[in-house]
Amino acid sequence: MGTATVEHSARRALVERITAETKVVVDLDLDGTGQADIATGVGFFDHMLHQIARHGGFDVRVKTDGDLVIDAHHTIEDTALALGTALDKALGDRKGIRRYGDATVPMDEVLVRAALDLSGRPYVVHDEPELAPMIGPIYPTSMTRHIWESFAQTARMTLHVDVLRAARPGGRPDAHHVVEGQFKAVARALRDAVAIDPRFAGVLPSTKEAL
Repeated sequence: MGTATVEHSARRALVERITAETKVVVDLDLDGTGQADIATGVGFFDHMLHQIARHGGFDVRVKTDGDLVIDAHHTIEDTALALGTALDKALGDRKGIRRYGDATVPMDEVLVRAALDLSGRPYVVHDEPELAPMIGPIYPTSMTRHIWESFAQTARMTLHVDVLRAARPGGRPDAHHVVEGQFKAVARALRDAVAIDPRFAGVLPSTKEAL
């Protein structure tokens, strides 16, 4: 399972996750300006994490050293787990947040909808068409679902990601656009969900008084 070290203050968290396969450091500030410093060794995944930062309005620093000599699986998975842990810790007690967020995002011919609930309950529904097996030299498209599952697990959130349209009529999906559209939609949904609602400052957004 590895070990994780967490430091957090205000709405910022620093997480270090170390296993026999990877070493991951994530620094996440929910009230940032969309700045990113990302280095996982997987170029397309770095590009996707930049989408989370810019379109979520978060400051994100990620440094991952993984066993890329094998493949990208452990590097991507452990980074997603650490990012989810950082989100969970940066949210603190979750009082005053909007809790829910959704976004429908077009990217040229692709249309993606993401909806999420910072409920404390991990659950993922993910629907995308069959894609080309790889984007770039080392990003398997099969990892996208696993990223959302790993991220939602440690962030303790319910996440639905649906690719509503993947190609022009009669065309084949562009895997880059399909995956990038998902990251942009999740980022925009997160931006709303983590926002503080001034009408309910200090109030837990649950009738159960627990998340």
